[in-house]
Amino acid sequence: MPDGQTPLVSIENLRVEFQGEDGPIVGVEDVSFSIAPGETVCVVGESGSGKSVTSLSLMRLVEFGGGRIVDGRLEFARDGGVVDVAQADPDTMQAIRGNEIGMIFQEPMTSLNPVFTIERQMTDGLRMHRGLSAEAARARALELLRQVRIPEPERRLKQYPHELSGGMRQRVVIAMAMACEPRLLIADEPTTALDVTIQAEILSLINRLKRETGMAVLFITHDMAVVAQVADRVVVMYRGNLVEEGPVQEIFAHPKEPYTRALLAAVPRLGEMRGKSAPEPLRLVGEDEHRLTPTAPAERGPLLEVSHLTTRFPVKGGLFRRTVANVHAVEDVSFVINRGETLALVGESGCGKSSCGRSILRLSQPTSGTVLLDKRDILGLNDRDLRRAWADMQMVFQDPFASLNPYMRLSEQVAEPLTNYGLARGSEVQDRVAGLFDRVQLPRSFMSRFPHELSGGQRQRVAIARALAVRPKLIIADEAVSALDVSVQAQVLNLMMELQAELDISFLFISHDMAVVERVSHRVGVMYRGRLVEIGDRAQVMESPQHAYTRSLLSAVPIADPARRTIGEDMNFRPIPSPVFPIGHEAAPSVYEEVAPGHLVLSTAFD
Repeated sequence: MPDGQTPLVSIENLRVEFQGEDGPIVGVEDVSFSIAPGETVCVVGESGSGKSVTSLSLMRLVEFGGGRIVDGRLEFARDGGVVDVAQADPDTMQAIRGNEIGMIFQEPMTSLNPVFTIERQMTDGLRMHRGLSAEAARARALELLRQVRIPEPERRLKQYPHELSGGMRQRVVIAMAMACEPRLLIADEPTTALDVTIQAEILSLINRLKRETGMAVLFITHDMAVVAQVADRVVVMYRGNLVEEGPVQEIFAHPKEPYTRALLAAVPRLGEMRGKSAPEPLRLVGEDEHRLTPTAPAERGPLLEVSHLTTRFPVKGGLFRRTVANVHAVEDVSFVINRGETLALVGESGCGKSSCGRSILRLSQPTSGTVLLDKRDILGLNDRDLRRAWADMQMVFQDPFASLNPYMRLSEQVAEPLTNYGLARGSEVQDRVAGLFDRVQLPRSFMSRFPHELSGGQRQRVAIARALAVRPKLIIADEAVSALDVSVQAQVLNLMMELQAELDISFLFISHDMAVVERVSHRVGVMYRGRLVEIGDRAQVMESPQHAYTRSLLSAVPIADPARRTIGEDMNFRPIPSPVFPIGHEAAPSVYEEVAPGHLVLSTAFD
């Protein structure tokens, strides 16, 4: 904190415990730091290090998750004086939460109420804290949705959370947190589900609000490139303790602790793979040498063949809820994934990446096209045969908390596919489950836990273990590592490459992180407004992009160097065109130009 400046937040000797079956579990052991008005403090560390527990303690929300503030002071400077949040009464906390302290949560689907519309959830806080009328609150909500670049905000207000993509839900949560212009904004992985262009816009928006209102920001992230772009000071946490703190330039240039150096070494940087022909493992925390050197897959023929895939969702309206338009989520997409190969799909939130992956599995029903897995027509299977086919193709979803059953122990959830498909019986099931926990670097003691007892990154590793249980030929990873900090991300990505080399698994890797995509993929496809606009080998697309949209994506990637900040306060961004078209609208077929062998660029004009 700048010398002589009165802190807005002062955390002193914070200790938080959770009650476990075998006694108390320490979430935060002894943490102290402060935040000045208008300052951005970034908290980084491994999954489970206590980053989110610290932020939840400031809002006194940790108590609702089974935690208890055992010791320490959490001082917050209000207009009426300094209040110790750890001892504040419920009325005081109600006045602070969402008004003086806003919070962007890590998992948008679990922080939005599924039974209320976006309008209801956005206007409730404005009416309670600011005393706005219903009309004024709605106008403010519309303004906020436009600020976070959500297309067709008037229609989005009437929708429910499940009707929005993961990235759009995250933008709604960001808009809600900033609605009352809080004095402190706690951002817990705020850009996790967002692609690089929208991430740049959100960070720019936060910077502008800081400048205009003097708002302070407690920014929790695993993305060291984002830290380099936005932080004034950095706090490094490890196993519930603060291990290093200092100005961002000092932390990046001269890290003192071995753990901080290992964190920075695990960061994938765009351009590191230039001149390399195959994916390459990342350096693991605590390891100097890679354990695996994958090679480019030999030509073994196609495993997945997708031809002219189109998926459209109806838009209901009117008194009788008739279909009045269609969302063109996936439009005439074709590609091939060979055995043992990784194809990465990248693009903006809402571009159709996840819809494409779900359509291949028939979790969303395609409108037309063909999907062949090992020459088997997936779209022509009946329900019984489709269920059998799912043993060969599994999906790791974007939101691990939503894809795990909150009432089942983790061992039961990983064992479920083994018993459903008759792959193991009796004691063999537990042995296989224990082996899967070992493979995703989770302690076997976690097998008896429930999902809420794990951090976001740990839950994602459970989801990956469950997908691996049936030994599939194809895994569709939908933002599978987006919720993980850099060190755990490196472990999981290395694990995926190791499994690919050992088991010949193919991956459809859906991601917004261009540096990760460059590291793990053999081929890259870029999606925009439901279409595949460019596809080719990793080097072709990443080093010689031909489509204007691909170039704009790559230019928005944050640089992990605080001396080279590219995110300003007043960035002007183009609006996202609507994917909604009237009934009967026929889109032009996708036509491609081959600019190099295997490198295709869309030449069809968008409608």
